[in-house]
Amino acid sequence: MTENAAAIDLSRHPLTHWTGALGLPDFAQFSEDQFRPVFDAALAAHAQEIAAIAGNTEAPTLQNTLVPLELSGEALSHVSSIFWLRAGAHTNDLIQEVEREIAPKMARHYSAIAMNPALFARIDGLYEKRGTLALDSETLRVLELTWRNFVRSGAKLDEQGKARLATINEELASLGARFGQNVLANEKNWALFLDEKDVAGLPDFLKGAMAEAAEARGEKGRYAVTLSRSIYEPFTTFSDRRDLREIAFRAFIGRGENGGPTDNREVVARTLALRAEKAKLLGYDSYAALKLDDTMAKTPAAVFGLLDPVWQRAREKAAQDQAEMQRIAAKAGQNDPIAGWDWRYFQEKLRQAKFAFDEAELKPFLQLERVIAACFDVATRLFGVRFEEKSGIAAWHPDVRVFEVLDPDGTHRATFLADYFARPSKRSGAWMSALDSAYRLGKGARPVIYNIMNFAKPGAGQPALLSLDEAKTLFHEFGHALHGMLSEVTWPSVSGTSVSRDFVELPSQLYEHWLTVPEVIAKHALHHKTGEPMPKALIDKMLAARTFDAGFATVEFTASALVDMAYHAQANAPAEPLAFEAETLEKLGMPAAIPMRHRTPHFGHVFAGDSYSAGYYSYMWSEVLDADAFAAFEETGDAFNPELAARLKKHIYAAGGSQDPEALYMAFRGKMPTADAMMAKRGLG
Repeated sequence: MTENAAAIDLSRHPLTHWTGALGLPDFAQFSEDQFRPVFDAALAAHAQEIAAIAGNTEAPTLQNTLVPLELSGEALSHVSSIFWLRAGAHTNDLIQEVEREIAPKMARHYSAIAMNPALFARIDGLYEKRGTLALDSETLRVLELTWRNFVRSGAKLDEQGKARLATINEELASLGARFGQNVLANEKNWALFLDEKDVAGLPDFLKGAMAEAAEARGEKGRYAVTLSRSIYEPFTTFSDRRDLREIAFRAFIGRGENGGPTDNREVVARTLALRAEKAKLLGYDSYAALKLDDTMAKTPAAVFGLLDPVWQRAREKAAQDQAEMQRIAAKAGQNDPIAGWDWRYFQEKLRQAKFAFDEAELKPFLQLERVIAACFDVATRLFGVRFEEKSGIAAWHPDVRVFEVLDPDGTHRATFLADYFARPSKRSGAWMSALDSAYRLGKGARPVIYNIMNFAKPGAGQPALLSLDEAKTLFHEFGHALHGMLSEVTWPSVSGTSVSRDFVELPSQLYEHWLTVPEVIAKHALHHKTGEPMPKALIDKMLAARTFDAGFATVEFTASALVDMAYHAQANAPAEPLAFEAETLEKLGMPAAIPMRHRTPHFGHVFAGDSYSAGYYSYMWSEVLDADAFAAFEETGDAFNPELAARLKKHIYAAGGSQDPEALYMAFRGKMPTADAMMAKRGLG
C-alpha cells in the first residue's frame, strides 16, 4: 500500500533516516513504491525550511541565513541520492515512471528557491557586506558562489522572466530524463545472437562474456553481442566477420536514432532551443557563455583555442594510421576503403605488426580483483588510507560490494561501494557519485561514495578480465571516488567533486597514471591462472604502444567536444541538430571511418541532464593539468614521492571547491601548465 506523504515521519523513514551499517541506508527496509510519497514529504519539509530562513525578520548573518541554507533539505538529499542511484544503476518500469515525474518536480522546487525574493535579499545583503565580515577563504568562496548561483538561476529577473525560466528548467529536466531512458531502452533491447560458427577465432575471455550475456537474455548456449562497450569494442576488434562487425557498429552508433518512441532527435532539438532561450533570458550571448562563466576556461574562444590545434594533430596521426591499415587490409584481400566497422579490427592488426603483441595478451594479467587491489594499494601509498571489504551488507543489487575506508590511525573515514558488472537495468558508461558527502558544518557528515562500471560479467567460476582501457576506467572512476572520500571542507556545497566542470576531471585522470607505474604493474598484473607477473617484455611492449591509437582516440573524443561546443556557442539553436552535426563534422574534415565517440542522439553527457553540456571539452582541459601534475612526480624520480603526495592530497583531493581551482593547482604545482605535456602524453607532440 502506498504511504500517505502527510503521515510520513522523515526523521524515522528508512529512505531519509539511514540506520544501515557504515552510514548507509538500510536497503532492505524500503520498497520502490515508497519513493513518490517520501519525495513529496521531503519536498514539503525543505520548502518549510526555506520559508523559515527567508521569513526571518532579523538582519541576515551567516548563522541565520547561509548556515541553515547549506544544511537545509537533508531528507530531500537522502531520498534523492538513493533514487538517482537506482535510476542509473538498477532501474525498472516503476523507477522510470517516477523519474519522469520527479525530474520536473525537482526542477520546479529548486527554481522556486532560487527565485525567492526574500531569500535572495538576505544572501544579497551578506554578499554586499562580505568585505566587512572577516570571513575565512572557504566561507567567503561559499558566499560568493551562493550569490552567483542565485543570480545565474534568475534571482534578478522580473516576475515574468522568473516564471518563464522556471518553466524552461522544468521542461529541460523532463527532456533529460526522457533522453536517458530512450538510450537505455535501445541498449537494453538490442542484442545480436550468434552461434559457435560465428565466434570462431574470438578470444576466450570475449566468448565467455558473450555467452554470459546471451544466457542473461534467455539464449543459453549462444553468444550475444550487446551495446555495452565491454563487449562491443572487443568484438569489433577481434571478429574476423566483417558483416557482423558492421551490424554491431551500426547498432552502436545508431542508439537514440531508430524512430518510434525512443528516438531522441526531437528531444535534442527542443533541448537546444530551450537552452538558447535560457541563456538569452539570463543575459548571455549563448548557452556556452552561460555555462563557461564559472569555469577555468571562461569563454568558448578559450575552449576552441585548446581543442583546435589538438584536432589538427589528431587528424594527421589518424590519416597516417589509416594509410597503414589500408595496406594491411589490401594484403588480406579487402580492397574497400577502411570503414567504421573496420577501424578497430585493422588497428589491432597494425598494433600486432608494430609492437608484436595484441590487447588479448594483456587480459590474462588484468584481473578485475587485482586491478581493484592496485587502486587501493596506490591510494594507501599516496594518502595512507586503507580499504576493508565488508560482507553481509545489502545494497541496491547483489553485485554491489561494500568497503570501509580507514585513515592511517584506523579510524573510519568513508564508505565506498562498487558495482562493477553490466546488466540490462543499468545505463551504460562508468561514473562516480555520492550517497552522502563529507563536511564539518553542523553535525557534519562522513562520505558515502560509489563507483558504477559496466564490465562484462564472466561465467560462473571464471575471473573477470579487463582490457587496458577498462583498467584505466576503473582507476579513473576511483580517482573521482578519492576526491569525494578525502574531502576535508566545512561547507557541504564545496565538498568533494563540487568544483568547476573543467577541474573535476583532474583527480580522476591524474589517478590513471599510476596504473602503468612499473612497480604497480609488477605487483598487481599477475596471470589469472599461474599467478606469474606480467613478463617484462610484454610490459615494455604495452608501454611502447600506449600512444599507438592516439589519432583515433583523440579524433573521436575531440569531435564530440567540438560538436558539443558548436551546438551551444550559437546564439540560436539549430532547427535540425543532426544536420548541424554533419555540417560541423564536414567543416572539421572528420575522417569518414571514425565516428564521434558520442553521436548526438546518445550523447548522454550533454543531453541526459546538464552536467557536461558545453562542457565535454573539460576532460581535455583537465588532461592538460593531469599530465603536468604527474610530470611533477616523474621529475622527482619517485611516483610516490611523499612530499608531493601530501601536497596533492591537501590542495587537490581534500580541498574540494573551497578555493578557486587555479589557486589550488598553483598551491600544488607552483605554476600553471601548458598543453605540451598533454600533447606528449597523447603521442601528438
